[in-house]
Amino acid sequence: EYLQEMTEIILARQGTLDKYEGDAIVAFFGAPIAMHNHAKEACLAALQNQAKLKELRKKWRGEGRAELHVRIGLNTGEAVVGNMGSVNRFDYTAMGDNVNLASRLEGINKQYGTEILMAESTYDAVKDDLVCREADLIRVKGKTKPVRIYELVGEKGKGKTDFSGFSQALKTYRQKEFEKAKQQFQTLPDDPVARVFATRCDEFLKNPPPADWDGVWTFTEK
Repeated sequence: EYLQEMTEIILARQGTLDKYEGDAIVAFFGAPIAMHNHAKEACLAALQNQAKLKELRKKWRGEGRAELHVRIGLNTGEAVVGNMGSVNRFDYTAMGDNVNLASRLEGINKQYGTEILMAESTYDAVKDDLVCREADLIRVKGKTKPVRIYELVGEKGKGKTDFSGFSQALKTYRQKEFEKAKQQFQTLPDDPVARVFATRCDEFLKNPPPADWDGVWTFTEK
């Protein structure tokens, strides 16, 4: 039931279903048919997936069944797309670093208590149409180049749009004013990302970062 509902949303937004991996769904937008708004369509599909899943959890709860939560990672960029495999068996799929980063962001949601995270490339493509807020500047395992990541919050005109308090606290944090930043983050108790940063501030107050600290949080595992 879950896979059916999620897949229908992806296909309705002109996404291409790549594969199922357990309870995970891999999809991409913009191939085999080019789409000028592929990033926005991917984001809208992600938002609709989470909204539908919220409805399903309510239904399953009423039926006494287990509930299901999922995380989504989004990235925009070039990939190798086509029939991959052998002469006898192959799949139409997408491969490359940009695909891998989307997968990493899916898992990193767990560290921030978020549902949908995107890379800066996706943010740049949709920031005029959708509500997003910067979540962090990170370095994923196995990579040296930092990636600025954003939480996809929703469509404009729907739900919360003001994240100025968090943005100010994040600025203070990057200035290495950890005591002040901690207090600012603690004024946002309902924000799971702010709670993560408040804990980090505690850690940095006990063990300050090096003088050349660049504000990047490095993940040591996938």
